[in-house]
Amino acid sequence: MTVRFVRPVSRAAYAGKRLAEGGLLLFVLAILAHRFGPLATPHFIALLLAAGAMAALSLPLALRGLMRLWQVGARGGIASATAIVCALPPLALVLHGLFLYENLPHLYDVTTDPDDPPAWKRQVVAEQIWLPRPSFVSPADRDRQRLAYPALTGRRYEGALDRVYEAVVKVGRENRIHFQNTRRTPAARPPAPAEPDRALTASGGANQPVPDVIPIPLPRPSLVEPSPVPAAPAGELLLQGDTRTLILGLPFDLVVRLREEEETTLVDMRVATRFGPHDLGEGARLAEGFLRALDAELLGIAAE
Repeated sequence: MTVRFVRPVSRAAYAGKRLAEGGLLLFVLAILAHRFGPLATPHFIALLLAAGAMAALSLPLALRGLMRLWQVGARGGIASATAIVCALPPLALVLHGLFLYENLPHLYDVTTDPDDPPAWKRQVVAEQIWLPRPSFVSPADRDRQRLAYPALTGRRYEGALDRVYEAVVKVGRENRIHFQNTRRTPAARPPAPAEPDRALTASGGANQPVPDVIPIPLPRPSLVEPSPVPAAPAGELLLQGDTRTLILGLPFDLVVRLREEEETTLVDMRVATRFGPHDLGEGARLAEGFLRALDAELLGIAAE
């Protein structure tokens, strides 16, 4: 009599595979919809957490499938391995975000000048939904920033404000920063004066009445060339813009202040995440990266 061995099937392995694949699909679709579509950032964060939770739940099931494979040779080894591979990306991103959230100071607004931060030209209002945050930055927040990012300081360049301004706009364009109103629009041409009525004509002019006041022709107005630097009171210029991170597309607002002091130009910067009470250190990274690129662009005119 022939004994036929029938391998058992690990249901946990296949359940873990389906759960991990669903979490990975949700993870990828959420990133694409947020980076290139209309998905709002608070909803994007919620979907990322859901994808991470699905990945975390799939791991014990996958491990159970591997254990059953080792103990009784149950089917499901490939399914368990697939579940582990699919669960790693969303779970790694969520765990990395939680690590940054717990270990970095809770700041959503950082600046190179904590004592006198650049003011916003236009306050950005965004619906926070389930990510509420304080309505203002307190002095305690600035103190935490000094301790966490002591190297985040402004720059002073031995150059005219217009030259530094052109470099700021160029570096912003190269770093995917969209500055608003970087050039002043040309002045509108005033309407040309009405051509004076001809009182006398070549024929029959004597019979025409002579007006009491004869208009004096004015010279044709010339076009006013646009200034490369928008006007700013007291030698100070503010440039406000926005940017998004390369992969996840998290939105950040920023303002760059140029202040002319004697023969030098002082550059300060302020970066704030648009959503949530924590920028996960991304604001300081954006500011430091921008200022390093500006140093390279203005190499040779940086003041000590």
